[in-house]
Amino acid sequence: MASTTTGPGERLQIRRMFAAPRPKVFEAWTEREKLEKWMCRDNPNNVARYTAFDMRLGGTNMMEIRAANGATYHQRVTFREIKPPEKLVFTWGWELFNASGVKDEVQDETLVTVDFEERGKFTEVTLTHEHFRTAEQCERHQKGWIGCFDKLTEALGA
Repeated sequence: MASTTTGPGERLQIRRMFAAPRPKVFEAWTEREKLEKWMCRDNPNNVARYTAFDMRLGGTNMMEIRAANGATYHQRVTFREIKPPEKLVFTWGWELFNASGVKDEVQDETLVTVDFEERGKFTEVTLTHEHFRTAEQCERHQKGWIGCFDKLTEALGA
């Protein structure tokens, strides 16, 4: 079961229960090979790969996502807090290049907080993504995160 909310200041929050222990869910967010199975794969035509992976406080992960239309996103996150297996906090930003390689759009840095709570044999993940400039950006990210959570469910085998 998932729930989503948006609020003032262009912020979204998604809660989802996963039928997996908290350490396993946390690892899915922090280990490269596990992340590559679900992150930014909400569209089955996306081809996503990490070009840099530095999972430590202050470290930055960079991902390249190629869409079927030839556009390419360059996504980056920088870790502000890592508290296994309870919490992750990271900045989130990206640039979009069209099929000709021209920069079409830039997503200013936003903030993502992911909390992992044990719920018996389940783990509840609460993702809060905030500091969007527009409601449209917030809505697009909400749709993307829901799709990513669907893929995470598959990746966890739950």
